[in-house]
Amino acid sequence: MQKVKSPRKASLLSRKVLVQAITAMTLSSALIPVSTAVRADELEKPGLLLRYTVNIQDLVIKGLEFVGVPYRRGGNTVESGLDCSGFTRLVFLDSNGIDLPRTAAEQSQVGTKVSAEELKPGDLVFFNTMRRAYSHVGIYLGNNQFVHAPKPGAEIRVENMQQSYWVSKYNGARRLDGVSAAPSRALSF
Repeated sequence: MQKVKSPRKASLLSRKVLVQAITAMTLSSALIPVSTAVRADELEKPGLLLRYTVNIQDLVIKGLEFVGVPYRRGGNTVESGLDCSGFTRLVFLDSNGIDLPRTAAEQSQVGTKVSAEELKPGDLVFFNTMRRAYSHVGIYLGNNQFVHAPKPGAEIRVENMQQSYWVSKYNGARRLDGVSAAPSRALSF
């Protein structure tokens, strides 16, 4: 007798394959070439470049793991749903131990301002979706893609920032290089 996969298991398998494919595409475009402008003493430090890309990889992969989780205004947990800032806060805390403020507006004040031309995977991207600046936040993945919790009735998903809607709503981006990590506050699911 042949075992038949349940629709739920097939859906989870499809989601896992999709996440792996998106992650592979994103990470291959995010690799940072070693330039001749790097100082010799920097090259001697073991794992300097590797440590940076692994942190970004962890962040991107953690963000993509939440694709399909339902949106819930004010949501802070995967079980009950997440809103945009709850999503970014959970991803940064779980992947790198960075404890972000709770709202998109507060998160827009953390880290260093980054121009659209300088965006790198892992940067926070902000949008005016509620007639006020910095009312929406997502995580930049590379190749003009970002992952976010969009709105009530939707699920966390990846979208293209070059779509006319997102271009017209874009407020800016922040990089969290200088933000210190919270002491070992990893979440369990």
